[in-house]
Amino acid sequence: MNSQPIIIVKQLDATAAPAILRHMLGLTPTDLRMRFGAPQKEASVRTYVDRIDFLRDSLFGVYDSQLELVGLTHVGMGDAAEFGVSVLPKHRGRGLGTALFARAEEHARNRVVRTFFVHTLTENRPMLAIARKRKMQILTEAGEADCYLKLPRPDVWSMTSEFLHERVALCDFVLKVQAHAARAMAKAYLPRQSFSAMH
Repeated sequence: MNSQPIIIVKQLDATAAPAILRHMLGLTPTDLRMRFGAPQKEASVRTYVDRIDFLRDSLFGVYDSQLELVGLTHVGMGDAAEFGVSVLPKHRGRGLGTALFARAEEHARNRVVRTFFVHTLTENRPMLAIARKRKMQILTEAGEADCYLKLPRPDVWSMTSEFLHERVALCDFVLKVQAHAARAMAKAYLPRQSFSAMH
């Protein structure tokens, strides 16, 4: 049986800003244009990360074993929740965008936001595929698309689901931190051992 690996999505806080910047700078110029709707220079990307308000908005990410953010969503929270997402090129086609969308949608619903919103370019086919899968209302004009999804009110199941998702994500992150530290220690220690054995 060919089963997809489980994608674990973690909520991010301000301590993740350096990883967010590395993620954004790892995107191609075309990726950045798709993400923001217009070409971006490195300076504007750095300004974007510097100005993220982690107390107002909600950010979620998927970490790899090297603690790099391979998938990222920024949800602007207000009367409506606006979803923006990016996935590093090598990690596309694995369902990360769909998993990030689902986690962000659940989060917005549990904060009694009634409308989930995506603004994207019509050439952004992966984003529009997710919107169609979620049966969002899609309005297109002049090469741009506005996608809307009405969210149900939160209930005990949606609140419990989000709580469990975040607990699993936290445990997963701690394990990845420990494994990453163990690999770094081994890399630093083993060469010295090999050198000592030669003398």
